[in-house]
Amino acid sequence: MSTPRAPPAELTIEGVVDRVTFENHESGFRVLKVAVADRRDALSVVGVLPPVREGSRVRARGRLEVDRTHGEQFRADSILELAPNTLVGLERYLGSGLVKGVGPKLAQRIVAAFGLEALAVLEESPERLREVAGLGEKRRDAIVLAWREQRALRDVMVFLQAHGASVSLAMRVVRRYGAAAMGIVSREPFRLALDVRGVGFQTADRIAASLGIARESPERMQAGFMQVIHDVTAAGHVWTRMSDAQELAARLLGLEGADAGAASGLRAAADALAGAGLVVVCREGSEERVYAAPMYAAEVRVARRLWDLGTGESRTLSHASTAMADFERTTGTVLAREQRLAVEQAARSPVLVITGGPGVGKTTLVRALLAVFSAAKLAVRLAAPTGRAAKRMTEATGAEAFTLHRLLEFDPRAARFKRDRRRPIEAGAVVVDEASMLDLPTADALLDAIAPGTRLLLVGDVDQLPSVGPGAVLRDVIDSGHVPCVRLEQVFRQAARSLIVMNAHRINRGEAPATTAGDANADFFIIDRRDPERARSTLVELVASRIPHKFGFDPVRDIQVLTPMNRGPVGAVALNAAIRAVLNPTGPALVHGSRSFRVGDKVMQLRNDYDRGIYNGDTGVVVHVDLEGGTLTLRVDDRDVTFEGADLDDIALAYACTVHKAQGSEYPAVVMPLLTAHYVMLSKNLLYTAVTRGKRLVVLVSDPRALELALRGTLREERRSGLASRIAGFTMLVRGH
Repeated sequence: MSTPRAPPAELTIEGVVDRVTFENHESGFRVLKVAVADRRDALSVVGVLPPVREGSRVRARGRLEVDRTHGEQFRADSILELAPNTLVGLERYLGSGLVKGVGPKLAQRIVAAFGLEALAVLEESPERLREVAGLGEKRRDAIVLAWREQRALRDVMVFLQAHGASVSLAMRVVRRYGAAAMGIVSREPFRLALDVRGVGFQTADRIAASLGIARESPERMQAGFMQVIHDVTAAGHVWTRMSDAQELAARLLGLEGADAGAASGLRAAADALAGAGLVVVCREGSEERVYAAPMYAAEVRVARRLWDLGTGESRTLSHASTAMADFERTTGTVLAREQRLAVEQAARSPVLVITGGPGVGKTTLVRALLAVFSAAKLAVRLAAPTGRAAKRMTEATGAEAFTLHRLLEFDPRAARFKRDRRRPIEAGAVVVDEASMLDLPTADALLDAIAPGTRLLLVGDVDQLPSVGPGAVLRDVIDSGHVPCVRLEQVFRQAARSLIVMNAHRINRGEAPATTAGDANADFFIIDRRDPERARSTLVELVASRIPHKFGFDPVRDIQVLTPMNRGPVGAVALNAAIRAVLNPTGPALVHGSRSFRVGDKVMQLRNDYDRGIYNGDTGVVVHVDLEGGTLTLRVDDRDVTFEGADLDDIALAYACTVHKAQGSEYPAVVMPLLTAHYVMLSKNLLYTAVTRGKRLVVLVSDPRALELALRGTLREERRSGLASRIAGFTMLVRGH
C-alpha cells in the first residue's frame, strides 16, 4: 500500500514580472511569467491575483506544482507588488500602462528626471512633475489622479489580504466600491459583511478590531444586530422576535453572559437601526417583531396588491361552460367534478389558487383554463420560478412559458425588473406554476407588474417545502382566507397505479409508504440501511450500477441523489465525492479552493446569475476545462456557459444535492438516504418533496426509525411571516371590523 504524498510546502518567491500571458479582469485569474533569481527560465505564476504589470517586482506566497499539460508552475495564494529596484525595471513598470497617460517614452523621461525616486515623487511630491520637460499642467494632473486611483486599489488589496481575506474576496470588495474602497474599508469595515458577497461578519470584525473599534462600540453592536437580521432573512424568515435577535446578536458578538449594559446596548442598536430605516420594529400582541426594512415593505405591498386585485373590477367569463365543453370534446378529456368547479371559480375570480399533490390533474386543469381564457379573448402569459419548471409547463400545455425573471424583464446591470406598475405585463391573465417556490421579494415584483383587471392564477403544491428565499407566499395566501382556493384531492386512475403517487399521498397523511415485493414493474423501493457508511456504499452502488443496469437510466443525466443536508457521512458533500470517485475518477481537474471540477462532472449553480442567465438550482455537465486560463465550461439546457475565477464559488458538484435545492425539478429517478444522522432535518414535507421529484423511480435508502420520525414530523417547516394575517387584516379593515 503506497504512502500518500504530503501536500507541497508553502513557499515565498520574489522576482520581476517578465510578461502577463493571461488575465481576466472580471474574475481576477492571471498567469504571469516571473523572472526569479537562480532560475534559468521564467516561472509561471498562476492564480486569482490583483493586477500587476510587466516590470513589476513582486513577492508571492504559494506552492510549486506540476501540471500535466503546462509543467511546473507556482500556484499563488497571495502576491505583493514591490517597488522596482532598477532603472530599467522602473521604466518598464511605469510605461506598462499601469498609469493612464504614461507610455514608454514618458516613463523614460520621468525616470531620467528622478531616477529610483520616481515612485516617491508620484506618491509624495507630485508637484515636482513640473520638472519633466514637455509635460503640461492638464496632463500632469491627469497622471497624478490616475496614479492615486491605482494606489488606492492596490492599498485596499494589500490591506484586506493582511486581514485574512483571499485575493478573490479582496477583488470583490474593490469591484463593489471602486476607488472609494479603502476609505469605506477603513472607516466602515462592517459594511463589507452586508454589501459584499462572501465577506462574513468575522472577516469584517477582524478588520474593525485592527482599526481599534471597541467590542461594545455602538457601531459594532449595530453591525452584529444587522448581520443577525440578514442571516434570519437568508434562512427564509421575514421577521424575527426582538428577544431572539438580541440573543443571536450577543452570541455573534461574543457578548453572551455580559452585563446589563451589553443588553441595553443591543436594544439601543436596534433602535438606531430602526431610526436609520434599516429595520422595522413592530408589535403584534405581546410580541415585538423585527423586520429587515425591505422585507416589511414587501410584505405590506404584497398584501395590499392581492387585496386590490381580488376586489378590483374584473369581468366574469360568461362562456366558460361552453369553452370547457369544447375543451373536453376536442381533447377527449372528461374533467372531474372538482376540476369543473375550479374552472367555474376561475371564471368568476380575478385571483385564484389551485393546489394539490401529484396525480390530481393540476396540469389538465391548467390546459382547460387556458382554453377558457382563449375563448374569452384573453391574452395569457405563463410563467414559473425556474427555467426547468417553465420548460415543463411549456411541454405540458403546448404554450410558451417563461421564467418569472424573463417575464418581468430583469435587467442585470441595473439589478431591477423593467416590468412594474408603470410598465405592467401585457396580458389579460397571468398563470404561475410551481407557486410554492415563490418567495416574498419575487411575489412583490410579480404583483407590482400585474395591471388592474388582469387575472392571476397561482398553481402549486402547498404541501411541499416552502421557497428557498424568504417567506412562504403560497401557504400564506391560502391561509389568509381572502383569496379563493381550489384544492384538488382526487387521484386519477392512471396516476393511482404509480406507487410514487400513492406513496406521496400516504406520506402527506403521515402514513408509511408501501412497497410491492417482487413486482418487476414497481417504481418505488425502500432499502433498509441503518449504518451511514453502509448506506453511502449502497447509494453509490445504486447510482453507478444497479439502477442503470435494471432500468436503463444514465447515472449522470437521469439519476439524482437527494439528501436532507449538506454535511455528514450521507450529506451532499460526502456523497458527491463518493459517487464521482466511481463515475468520473480521473482526468485533469480545475482546482478552486476546496473544490475541483473535471470534464464530465455533474454541476449545480448555487445562486442566480442574471448575466449568464443561469439560476439557483440549475444543473449542467462540465464539457471543457482550461487549466491554463482557469476556466471551465458547462453545458446547461443545450447551451454552453463559462465560469472562471471567483465565479467558481457559485457552482458545486451535483451528483447529490439537498432536497431544498431540488425544488421545482423533476428527475427520471430519485435516490434518497433517510437516516437518524439527518435527525435535525427529518420532516414529513421534506420527504414528500423529495418523493414528488421522481417521475419514474424512487428508491429510499432508509433506517426505519428515521422514516418513522419524518412521518411524525407534523409541523411544517416554520417560516416567520406576517403575510397571511396582513392580507386578512386588509379584509377586516375594508369590511369595517
